[in-house]
Amino acid sequence: MGPKGVIIQPSPYPVKETINRVETFLRQHGATVYARIDQQAELQKAGISITPLEFIMFGNPKAGGPIIIENPVAALDLPLKIIAWEDGEKNVYMAYNDASYIEERYSLSHKENSPLNLDNLIVMALQV
Repeated sequence: MGPKGVIIQPSPYPVKETINRVETFLRQHGATVYARIDQQAELQKAGISITPLEFIMFGNPKAGGPIIIENPVAALDLPLKIIAWEDGEKNVYMAYNDASYIEERYSLSHKENSPLNLDNLIVMALQV
């Protein structure tokens, strides 16, 4: 069981390919990728060894702007983030914040097609 408000799901692809697919999909659909960090490589620089783990931070100011206007403190969770990592058995997982958790956390109004909901994005980005 994952932390409260975090969705964790498996990926059929290695970490790098998983994040590549997400990044490609985001760019094709008008999102801005603000950062992509290979945490494994960064930790290796510090002499720490971990299995593959990558992080991507992205957003669309047109979509996220109204959320920040509704509650400026919500900017703590924007831009959006996704991580992908490999566990000790070579399984790859992705994690991201649950939209309903963010809505509740910041007392945001619920919108059916909220830009906070990443479920469909993940499904479409990982399609073969």
